[in-house]
Amino acid sequence: MSNRKKEILFATAVYFVTMFTLLTAVYRFLETWNLTDLKFFIAGALVFFVAVGWGYVLSNLIFAPKKQMEDTLTALTSDIIHELNIPLSTIQANTAMLKKHMEDEKSLKRIRRIEDASVRLKKLYDELVYSIHKEMHTIEKERFDLKHLVEERIEVFKEQKRNPFELTLEHYEIEVDKIGFEQMFDNIVSNAMKYSSKESPIRIRLSKDVLSVEDEGVGMGTTELLRVHERYYQADDKKDGKGLGLALVKAYCDEAGIEIHIKSEKGVGTTVSLKMSKVHV
Repeated sequence: MSNRKKEILFATAVYFVTMFTLLTAVYRFLETWNLTDLKFFIAGALVFFVAVGWGYVLSNLIFAPKKQMEDTLTALTSDIIHELNIPLSTIQANTAMLKKHMEDEKSLKRIRRIEDASVRLKKLYDELVYSIHKEMHTIEKERFDLKHLVEERIEVFKEQKRNPFELTLEHYEIEVDKIGFEQMFDNIVSNAMKYSSKESPIRIRLSKDVLSVEDEGVGMGTTELLRVHERYYQADDKKDGKGLGLALVKAYCDEAGIEIHIKSEKGVGTTVSLKMSKVHV
């Protein structure tokens, strides 16, 4: 249980114990003395004002610091996001300009590396903006054709000129947080590419409520499969990344109502299957 929940539960308990004690004292007072309309009115008013005042004090003690912290965090993150976007846009604009005036293949290759790094940085930037927005606001669900979304995302991955893709897709409408779904799907495909050779295909199928991503990569053993959803866990420490990919995928799926299943075998490959029946419309 989080500290915030413990504080709220403690304050609620204190509030009700206090009010119960006060009401008991008032009852004893009225029981001892003759009950008249005036005494009843005075006692009721006293209880009411004490209840309101005590509730106000407790709520301020708990929620005022939290509200102040949230306001400070909102302002700080807005500034950070704005400052991150400026150098990112500068890098992208200047690399595009340099490419136009550069003919040396070696130099062009270096520029492409900078471009690839800026694309990854832009993706991280977008994920940061989305995550902050999600924490502070309710994300509206969108209805869309999953087939079209998968095709659009795979076109982006094809630009990396790495793995070939084999798509077998049916039209299938779902209603979810679309940006979150894109990030979740991108993480699955990125993992499939990361742990596969450049020549091996990534097969994506969408049929009968199930979206699956299959690779012919290094695969995982039983122990790795049991830990694959843990934050910061990586089956292969030599690969780039922080081990957050599948943990975030699992968190999104649990929240959205999507069932995720992972089948993997060492040296054979991995298949990630998403059962979409609960979000199908």
